[in-house]
Amino acid sequence: MHRIGMTGSIATGKSTVLKAFADLGVPVFSADEAVAELYAGAAVEPVSALFPGVAKKGVIDRAALSRRLAKDPSGFARLEAVVHPMVRARIAQFLDEAEARGHPLAVVEVPLLFESGHDYGFDGVAVTFVDEAVQRQRALARPGMSVDKLETILARQMPQAEKKRRATWLFDTGKGIAETAADVAGLVARLRNGDGNG
Repeated sequence: MHRIGMTGSIATGKSTVLKAFADLGVPVFSADEAVAELYAGAAVEPVSALFPGVAKKGVIDRAALSRRLAKDPSGFARLEAVVHPMVRARIAQFLDEAEARGHPLAVVEVPLLFESGHDYGFDGVAVTFVDEAVQRQRALARPGMSVDKLETILARQMPQAEKKRRATWLFDTGKGIAETAADVAGLVARLRNGDGNG
């Protein structure tokens, strides 16, 4: 089975590309969704111990956690030391289950894939990208986003150019949803036929 990693900077179309894979019957996994589940379950207690007061009604309040981290960015490393191993365990389980069900490929989206430095054992990495002006426009249109918050996020992310250099496959989501979906379909067809190049 082809184990495909997927990443890209903020607002470069990762969700769009992941949905395109899913629409073709490819098993997909979102690390962000896994974190959201953990923040309502297994991660609540350890994260609350690190950052008292960020849990509300038994769930981690991501806005409160973001505010705490904005004041003290050193907290990111402590948070990641708790949450990342939990997410990695879920990724490994997802890939093993997809392979056991006989799928020819599966896709795992990890926003900070390169930044984490962790080797997930992927056979290749798909990277989403878009013109930086479009990226900023998309990001700033999101609810609760501000220029300062965006700059904080971008400062933690590897530049798009470096991600593109490390990519096995590239998806330019600036072309629009239909064309992006067609690009994904082309890759899926090649992988299912045993050709993972290009």
